[in-house]
Amino acid sequence: MSSEILRWLQRDPDPDTRRELQHLLDNQDQQELEQRFSGRLAFGTAGLRGVVGAGPNRMNRLVIQETATGLARYLLAQQINAQQRGVIIGYDGRPDSRQFAENTASVLTGQGIPVYLTVRVAATPLVAFGVRHLNAAAGVVVTASHNPPQYNGFKVYWGNGAQIIPPHDKGIAEQIEIAAQSQLSLMTLDEAKENGLLTLLDTPFYEAYRQALGNSALLSNHTSPGAISLAYTAMHGVGAEMAEALLKDAGFDQVYSVAAQREPDGRFPTVNFPNPEEPGAMDLVIAEAVKHDATLAVANDPDADRLAVAVRTETGQYQMLTGDQVGALLGHYLLSRTSASQALVGTTVVSSTLLERIAHWEGAHYYQTLTGFKWLTNVAMEKQTENQRFLFAYEEALGYTVGDLVWDKDGLSALVAFAQLTAELASQGLTLWDRLESLYRQHGLHLNAQRSIALSPGAPAIGDALRAHPPEQIAAEAVTAITDLKQGTIDYSDGRQERVALPSSDVLIYQLASGSRVVVRPSGTEPKIKCYYEVVEAVQEQEPLKQAQERAAGRMSELIATHQASLS
Repeated sequence: MSSEILRWLQRDPDPDTRRELQHLLDNQDQQELEQRFSGRLAFGTAGLRGVVGAGPNRMNRLVIQETATGLARYLLAQQINAQQRGVIIGYDGRPDSRQFAENTASVLTGQGIPVYLTVRVAATPLVAFGVRHLNAAAGVVVTASHNPPQYNGFKVYWGNGAQIIPPHDKGIAEQIEIAAQSQLSLMTLDEAKENGLLTLLDTPFYEAYRQALGNSALLSNHTSPGAISLAYTAMHGVGAEMAEALLKDAGFDQVYSVAAQREPDGRFPTVNFPNPEEPGAMDLVIAEAVKHDATLAVANDPDADRLAVAVRTETGQYQMLTGDQVGALLGHYLLSRTSASQALVGTTVVSSTLLERIAHWEGAHYYQTLTGFKWLTNVAMEKQTENQRFLFAYEEALGYTVGDLVWDKDGLSALVAFAQLTAELASQGLTLWDRLESLYRQHGLHLNAQRSIALSPGAPAIGDALRAHPPEQIAAEAVTAITDLKQGTIDYSDGRQERVALPSSDVLIYQLASGSRVVVRPSGTEPKIKCYYEVVEAVQEQEPLKQAQERAAGRMSELIATHQASLS
């Protein structure tokens, strides 16, 4: 037995994971032992996420205690008032989440940092809201969001209510490494209560979030809520109780929850993969919508920070909207409800450019960031001014935030806003399809697609190869500009060059003459790349939309096929 494994067995506070590890040792499962002890779960801007099990490369109580110790030491070094402000902790419905949250509380209070711990499961947006509501120094959510059942995670918010970004991720990671070699100091929850270091957040806290959304001017459009109906699923997650309450507050009395998926269940028994983007994940809520002839079929992912929408068509079938379509519809709607010239809206570099066109047309301020909500919200805080207030941001992976009550994606407030948009349109005799068509006719039909492409193992770094031989055309279209976020430049085909005001990232963006676009993100850890494609197709004045859609689909097929062939 190696000294590292022996030391782990001595430190591990969990008898279950100790037995699991001992079983691997008894069976001499060297391959599994090597996987678990070849390194430790990397802490980054999304915190930790991994499979639950024994060893430093898995999610378990010891990893949580070491991670929380690293966070505590970093907070104490960086925020002189951390011991006054404290940390809020929430958790989802996975089997280990409450235990991990309580272990985190024991570590933080053991370092003298007060903790606000939710008494029951909490949607991720509630914890992000709670950081600022309580003026906490940081926040932690124990959740693996929409990952498979065997996963769990540890997500960290900074005192501004947004996800951590550099240099905090690196600073916390360095302290975790030190903690992993140190004696850990913990306080039992009973001791923490006695010492005034533990506050349990019960119904009043959950109601504070509910009331804040109910008082939001952006969610105050109560136009004919009875005109529409919704089928809803929490997808075995934590969103149902709050989603139903918020919709009821807003006057929506025709809401039909999928009973089989309403209660938190970290086993996710009715879905193969608890991600509303995955094929089949929306089947039960669409069936519920068919049963009630509902206007919408909507879903939150298991920690309720994302929103998926399917809309009834003229034929009575239900069609999923893409994240980009929901983002454009919400952005346009919210801009119509405020002074657009003073509004700030944003998307990521891989999201559709339609919101940018809408914002410019409405006279609003627009910004673009790297992929991830940590960038969308932190950058928004930097950019907003007294005369340029943050309004809305989204990313194509079903993440949206409405206003500044929550500085992260919030599938609950987005659900209310989208229901209110749908009801307002219905009161005018219009549908979401009508609104989408009007946006396409005004700004061009924007069609987006994503592909992951596997490369040959051992192949040279694809990003370097692409930079060495930049294409002059793709799918018979001239490349008019190449944005290289690693170099921080935009090179135009006429020889001009501009600097890019974004953090360095291995991303290449090819702008084509027609307005179409290809975004390439090489993986830094495996031989594959992610490619994001956008085709923009003008819709003629008297032309049926279907014709433009068919043209755009043909162009998209050619663009993807040609581009992928060039990478092989």
